[in-house]
Amino acid sequence: MRTLKLVAVSAGLSVPSSTRLLADRLAQSVRSRLVERGDERATDTDVQVRVVELRELAVQIANHLVTGFPAPALGEAIEAVTEADGLIAVTPVFTASYSGLFKSFFDLIEPDALAGKPVLIAATGGTARHSLVLEHALRPLFAYLRALVVPTAVYAASEDWGGTGDALTDTLPVRIERAGGELAGLMTGGGVGAGGAVEADGLVPAARIA
Repeated sequence: MRTLKLVAVSAGLSVPSSTRLLADRLAQSVRSRLVERGDERATDTDVQVRVVELRELAVQIANHLVTGFPAPALGEAIEAVTEADGLIAVTPVFTASYSGLFKSFFDLIEPDALAGKPVLIAATGGTARHSLVLEHALRPLFAYLRALVVPTAVYAASEDWGGTGDALTDTLPVRIERAGGELAGLMTGGGVGAGGAVEADGLVPAARIA
């Protein structure tokens, strides 16, 4: 049986956290695509899912930045991220960008450690007006790290959790499923279309992904 490692990094600060909730929803979507699709690639596939809560590592991250040495828990979290087959990175939006805690953690990752790694980027915020943070902040960050970022980035504003979302965009569940399918496709080596897109009648070919 093939085992794939999926790691989600959540930079949420509150408990409960909408950032953690989005990380969990995305991880669930990716895992279901990898395990429950029933096609040849998904057969005999086991998925190990881990969520790294940066809030719990905040002091260790700060100490590492000034000493150059990670505490055991932080070192283990960094190792989990760098050895993952697929990565989900979710941050709250602070001052029109990713949070300082989020950036500080990825500053500790070796420059080449994420090269070629499939990554799904996501963010949460109080208003949809901050959604472009995904494109002007997060995508360039992971492009610099030479990660392979999936086309669909997921932003969840406060009103998105009600399921309606912006009238000009897909609802949050649809965006989560599309992004999850893209990451699953890259993790199995089939490309972003291999995970399929979700419509009302289930999976559809990649050619029909908008």
